[in-house]
Amino acid sequence: MQIPKHSTRFWLGNGILALAMVAIFFMGTLWAHLGQWALILWMVLAGVGMYFLMTDKDGEPPLSD
Repeated sequence: MQIPKHSTRFWLGNGILALAMVAIFFMGTLWAHLGQWALILWMVLAGVGMYFLMTDKDGEPPLSD
């Protein structure tokens, strides 16, 4: 049985989405310091993270059992 390997884009997308999650947890503090730019920062992080995850299509789908 082969274990699927994930590409760099997959891990980069997950890392950026993790940063977006941290930004959501600290949105109150970020909003106090950055104002509406905190929301824009979160949207950009989430969008870029999803982009990298969705473009990770370098392998074939696994075979069914």
